[in-house]
Amino acid sequence: MPVSTRHTLTQYLIDQRRRFPSASGDLNGLILDVAIACKTIAREVASGALAELPAAGEVNVQGEAQKPLDVASNEVFLRQTEWSGHLAGMASEEMDAPYQIPAGYPRGKYLLVFDPLDGSSNIDVNVSVGSIFSILRAPDDVVASGRDVTEADFLQPGHTQVAAGYAIYGPSTMLVLTVGNGVAGFTLDPNIGEFRLTHPDMRVRPDTQEFAINSSNSRFWEPPVKRYVDECLAGRSGPRGKDFNMRWIASMVAEAHRILMRGGVFLYPRDNKDPSKPGRLRLLYEANPIAFLMEQAGGLCSTGRQPMLGIQPRELHQRIGVVFGSRNEVERIQRYHTDPASRELPEPLFAERGLFRD
Repeated sequence: MPVSTRHTLTQYLIDQRRRFPSASGDLNGLILDVAIACKTIAREVASGALAELPAAGEVNVQGEAQKPLDVASNEVFLRQTEWSGHLAGMASEEMDAPYQIPAGYPRGKYLLVFDPLDGSSNIDVNVSVGSIFSILRAPDDVVASGRDVTEADFLQPGHTQVAAGYAIYGPSTMLVLTVGNGVAGFTLDPNIGEFRLTHPDMRVRPDTQEFAINSSNSRFWEPPVKRYVDECLAGRSGPRGKDFNMRWIASMVAEAHRILMRGGVFLYPRDNKDPSKPGRLRLLYEANPIAFLMEQAGGLCSTGRQPMLGIQPRELHQRIGVVFGSRNEVERIQRYHTDPASRELPEPLFAERGLFRD
């Protein structure tokens, strides 16, 4: 299809809304506000060291040092979406508590949760980063009363999401979106400043020969994860009977995008590195929106033990182990977590002369 005839994001959203004649259009408006925020952040990211940014924050609620672009990106999301009357409140990885819509603006029926700049540690080395967002319905009493939102209002299982997506800031800027009817990818056309539909039906291949995991944590992995990685590394002569490639970008958006484009499996599993943290990634801001996208594209997302979208969140900044990607690989990893044979394993690749030992 010639670029000039591709649907814009606005046209795509209008088509999706026509499936629900009684829809108000508020969701479309909110997604378009998010898209503008992503375009603004894309411009700042592309400026690199030339960008004029505020001073970096100190340490966010996650215990991570904030970079200037973290602070600026969070502010962009707030300012672009707070005013339009679509939102009852927001929550962000960079804020301790829910954000209240200022008194001068109308309040709406949706909640927005977001990671304004995922993978920001890669900014200095010019690796792709992104923004992740999830849209939930506000509880009925919030909409009816207009009261301030509380943390409990955001603690909804992932299957209640009405839309989710991410923007990836790479050689081109893309917005990948689901509104519960498959996954569509849009590429920012710099000539007109609009996202154009370039990937209308993104699907995750059910099989793969690529996996992504941070092998420096291998000594902390649980036996089922060690078993899976051992078998992949054993290659054609091992139990899997095929060679695998290992990838690791350290940017969840970039990992998810690669998997949506060509398949693969990503693991950031629960481990025993820090027993107080049952995982590293955030359930509401990262795991749930990516899980919604993966499953709408035919893939799977799991903790390794249970489906991600069925988990009842306990707190706003809850961390969790994550496995997502090609369906057959995620199902295999889940089986290994329930297989008694995986609980105590010989470790040929991790033993005294193994691959990941000094």
